[in-house]
Amino acid sequence: MTIQYAPKFKKQYKKLPLELRARFDERLRLFVVDPTNPVLRVHPLKGSYKGYWSMNISGDLRALYLMSGEELIIFALIGTHSQLYG
Repeated sequence: MTIQYAPKFKKQYKKLPLELRARFDERLRLFVVDPTNPVLRVHPLKGSYKGYWSMNISGDLRALYLMSGEELIIFALIGTHSQLYG
């Protein structure tokens, strides 16, 4: 599995508090080992985010990604539910 990060994701990630960045890094390690781990609550999105998948990072923080084939994951956005969907 290859992980890439969109420029917007990188910018949003840098703005996160250190604690939430560490939480994302921890969840990413889980994701790489088992993308279907129930703790991650991974699910496909609908509507304007059709084609994206959401991964739970903490209570209200989500990371959105795209899959290109079986091996390429591109993290596109990270933010709270209201920042992403509001």
